[in-house]
This record gives sequence, C-alpha cells and structure tokens, in this order.
Amino acid sequence: MDPHRPQQLIGDCLIHIFTFLNEDDLNSASYVCKDWREAAETPWLWRRLCLQRWSFCNLAVLRGEDVNLSWKGYFVRRSYLEMKMATGRSGGYTCKSLRGHKDRVVGLVYVQGSTSCQHPDLWNSSGTVCSSSRDGTVRAWNIKNGELLWCSPVQSPLMGIVSDEQREVVITADSTGLIKTWQSQTGQELASFSTASPHCTLLQYNINNKWFLTVGTSQGSLCTLSESSLTKKSSVMVCDTFKVNILLVSPDKKWITAGTMDNNDLSPKVIYTESLTSPSEDEDPLSQSLPVPGCQAAVFIPTQPARLAIIHHKDGSQNKALTVFDVSIKKTKYKSEIQVQQVESSPLPMNIRSSSILLDAKGSNHLVLAADQELWVCSLKGTVLASFKEHTMPISSMCLDSFRVVTASQDLSLRVLTWKNDKGNGATLESRYHLIGGSHTMSSGFTHVACDYTSIVASVEGKDGKDVLKAYFFTS
Repeated sequence: MDPHRPQQLIGDCLIHIFTFLNEDDLNSASYVCKDWREAAETPWLWRRLCLQRWSFCNLAVLRGEDVNLSWKGYFVRRSYLEMKMATGRSGGYTCKSLRGHKDRVVGLVYVQGSTSCQHPDLWNSSGTVCSSSRDGTVRAWNIKNGELLWCSPVQSPLMGIVSDEQREVVITADSTGLIKTWQSQTGQELASFSTASPHCTLLQYNINNKWFLTVGTSQGSLCTLSESSLTKKSSVMVCDTFKVNILLVSPDKKWITAGTMDNNDLSPKVIYTESLTSPSEDEDPLSQSLPVPGCQAAVFIPTQPARLAIIHHKDGSQNKALTVFDVSIKKTKYKSEIQVQQVESSPLPMNIRSSSILLDAKGSNHLVLAADQELWVCSLKGTVLASFKEHTMPISSMCLDSFRVVTASQDLSLRVLTWKNDKGNGATLESRYHLIGGSHTMSSGFTHVACDYTSIVASVEGKDGKDVLKAYFFTS
C-alpha cells in the first residue's frame, strides 16, 4: 500500500467491491457517506451495468452539447422507459389516431429520425413513420404529436413500401409495377423505374456503402437496381409464372433467398448477391435451389453470416417441417459453387394448418412463429420453448426486436410480450398486456404493425374503407 495516497486506495477498493452490486444496491450504497457516494457515481461502474444489461448503447447521446449526460443517467432513463413499455399502464404512453388515408393501408415503415433498437436516443426521440395506401399516396407522420409531415401526389394504388437501411429513403411499388423512391424527410420524389408487374416484393440493402434494391415480380423474376437513380443491374428468373413473395438478404449481405408460397412443388433459391449487383456478361447469376418444396416462410438467423431457417411442407403433405441450412461458396481456379449444408431438420410439433405463417428470429437459436391465433417461440431444432394463445382472431402482423414482440390481430388488439432469460432455455417471451385499437362497430381489426425503441404504430382497417393509424408513444 502507498501510505501517501490513502484516499485513492480506499476509493479504488470501494469501486472494486461495488462491481459486485446491482443498480439498486449501488444506489443504496451512494447514501452511506461522501466517499461511498463518489465511488458509486464512478462512470465506469454504470457503463459496465449498461453493457451487461443491453450489450449495446448509443454512445452518441452521451456526448450532447446542450445537456450533461452520464452513463448513470442513460441507465436510469432507459430502465425507466423499458419498465413503462413492459407494463403498458395508462399514463405511461400517449395514443394518437393518424387519419388522412382514403383507402386501405398496405404498409408502414419507420424512417430517419426514429430511435432504433440498436441506437436508442432516449433524450431526442420523436419518431417518424411513413404509410402507403391503395389511395395512391405516401404519408409521413410525426407519431409523438400526430402531425402529418408530408403527403405524396396521388398515383396508382400502392401495393408495398420499405425504407432503406439508413432510413433516409422510402421505396414504394404501385399496382402497375412502378417503383419510386422518396426522400423520407421531405417527400421529394427521387427516381422511378417500371417493372410492369402488378405485384412487387421489395428488398433494399447496402454493400460496401453502395445502395441496391432487388424487386421480386409477379412473373417470377428478380430485378436488381442500384443507387438513387434506380439503374438496372440485372434480371434473373426464380420461379417462372409464380410471383416472388419470399425475398430476404443474409446479415452479411452475401446471399439473397427468393421463392414463392404459391406453388407447393417449387423450391426457394439462394443466390450469390454479387452476381446480381455486379453481374458478368457471359455468366448466369450464381444460384442454388434448396432441397425443400413448398416454402411457407423463411428467415436468416441474425447472428450468423448465412444460416437460413425455412418452414415448408413435409413429404408432400400439409404437415409442416422446419429445416435449417448453412450457405457458403466454394471458389476454385475455374469456377465457383454454392454449397448448402443442412444443419437441422424436424417436423413442427405444433399443428399449423394455415398457409399464412409469420416467422422471425432472435439471437442464434430462437425463432418466433405466428399462425392463426397462436404465437410460439422455438429453437432451431424445432423444440417449442413457449406458446401463447391470447388473441381471439388470427394474427395479421408481427414485429420483433431485442426487447419485445408485438402481434397485431383482427380482434382489434395488439399483444405486447417482452424477452426474458430462462435458465433452462435461454431467452423466452413473457406476455405483458394488450393495446386496444378502437371500436368494433367502426373497425375490422389491425392489419399491420411496426415498432421502434419508444413506440408502436399499427394500421386499423376501417369498415368505411378508410384505414387509420394508431400510434402508441412511450416517453422517458
């Protein structure tokens, strides 16, 4: 011990001891005396608690110029916000009805300015959502105050909407196959491209800071466009004469999976993304059919470079199976080959008769399925870890993040479930509460739902043909 620095040694010892405390005990310790308070306020301790609890934190919000923020402040505020989102008590959130569309809402997306689960800004969050409708308009809303920010000119009925990875651009497809991009903050039209397809499935992704959009058509082909000018890069047939309604990209952006749910004899294909974005003139795009027929739903596992889970028909019957593949590429001097290795395959233990299956994934070993009125959490081996049947009518939409799962149903309710750790099975869900969307005499149920870190937005189908958005905003 250094006799000339006793106070520093006492402080260092206290800080080390305090690493064994949780946040409540650390707060209690800070009231003992001045020395304990100084040790308990050490930013490193609260940074450690933040990273232990969330593993990711938005460091940018701790460097604000107008307000002195701290790791402790971040922890307290985020914990308080999560508590309110987990309880859903009256007063913990505001609900706004966003009216203006004259027809059915076909989709909604969060855009720039919203807080995301990866980078929550708990001090400056407001949330902006864009919705598209068969009335031919895109509308942008401030969901905190219910204000309409901009509305696009009327065009043919819109059929779909997505936002880009940076949430700076909104992409729409209409009933004539016209693809348009819009600046998310102003509504300015940036570019357009015609696919001549009445049905388009949209997939946007970035590779090495280059912007790409792959469009699945009703003729069974994929068209890949680049940059804001929507320059055509390639076109390839995936499922001739059947519309592409399964289209997703792997976390490392090396693979695209495309297929159709409209034919039980066709298998989905996995395509090497580079052969779509930088095609060779003398070679066809590199692709491989997956050895499963009748794909009903698919999802890439978010923590794996190219692990793909597929729900499909089993042995030509209506029974469903879950199969997991790892996808890789083998390059030699003369050619490249796609290799597909089966990791798991098992029949689904639950009896799912519906052809409409919602599928998403969390972490490395958890799948979330929804069909009819039920929701399940499964492992990649097909083991059911939890099941919920709280809706009285079919689930129409689902959104998932690292904190919660929200399901929307035709029974005019949103069900909110939060993740928790189970010692035996790892992460599982806990049912929390439901949010009501309106009157059954005026509405026919929820059709779409999306959420970010501080809010939930869902579309309600109006019986008069005019859909309304319900925005639930949690404040910290």
